[in-house]
Amino acid sequence: MSEPERILELTRAVYDVANDKIRAIKKVTGTTRILSLNALIEASRAGEAGRGFAVVASEVKNVSHNIDTITQALEGELSSTINDLMVLGESLVQQLRGSRLADLALNMIEIIDRNLYERSCDVRWWATDSAVVDCLIHATPETTNYAAKRLGVILDSYTVYLDLWIADASGRVVAHGRPDRYPRAVGADVSGESWFRDAMATRDGSDFAMADISTNAALGNALVASYATAIREGGEVNGKPVGVLGVFFDWQPQADCVVKGVRLREEEKERTRCLLVDRDNRVIAASDGVGILSETVALAFNGPIGSTTDHLGRTVGYALTPGYETYEGMGWRGLIIQQS
Repeated sequence: MSEPERILELTRAVYDVANDKIRAIKKVTGTTRILSLNALIEASRAGEAGRGFAVVASEVKNVSHNIDTITQALEGELSSTINDLMVLGESLVQQLRGSRLADLALNMIEIIDRNLYERSCDVRWWATDSAVVDCLIHATPETTNYAAKRLGVILDSYTVYLDLWIADASGRVVAHGRPDRYPRAVGADVSGESWFRDAMATRDGSDFAMADISTNAALGNALVASYATAIREGGEVNGKPVGVLGVFFDWQPQADCVVKGVRLREEEKERTRCLLVDRDNRVIAASDGVGILSETVALAFNGPIGSTTDHLGRTVGYALTPGYETYEGMGWRGLIIQQS
């Protein structure tokens, strides 16, 4: 339990103790009034001999009444003060919790941004590799085979990728790095894919395209983050596009490491859900593995980073992708949803 929540718990404990003691005092004063009333009745029966005792019993009754009056005033003032303190405490705890969750959400999306920035760098410089360029400029079985082997060597070193594809200008995949694992890739028509179209339309070799997280049938329906850029004549920055290099980031295991690696306290883990969502608030990664590509989070965000409360009363910390270096981000957000 955090220190602010501990303070709130202690405030509730003080309130409970005060109420218990006030009830005990009321019980004592009630008993005292009954005893003083009985004493007055007995003194009245005793006549003259009981007159002195009647005076004492009457004073006891007055003292009991005064104590009751003071107790009621204390109860009212204490209840009002502690209620105000609890309301203030709950508000502060909510703000602190929301701020902490927002910071954790920002850390989550920043890790993704830095990771994906590297992917954008990879695709841009691999597209200038002479084997990749020659595969399209001098299309022969030898250049194609050599390019495929070259891509395979790259994949052996970069284990975060499922495959790398070379597509010609018409959108036909002519070579890739893992023909044994993914035999359906060669000959596939990717002309209708957004990453291919956007890559062919890049302004120069410093630009790249990225598609939303999706499943790829030719890659065993794995979840992928697809990056691409145009392969240009001579590998030159301003060369004419002759095809596209597409690289497929193995999204799920990498994203799982991020959403499941958030630094939560042990007692928080069972009541906290960490998510990455795309620009349409569609879940693309979840710490509980639920709703990926099928769930849309219904939330309104006020600014790039902050916290809010959802319709179930849960605290939600959120942060918009800030981008990293030349990677501007895709409008994704990190979300951390926590049950109070």
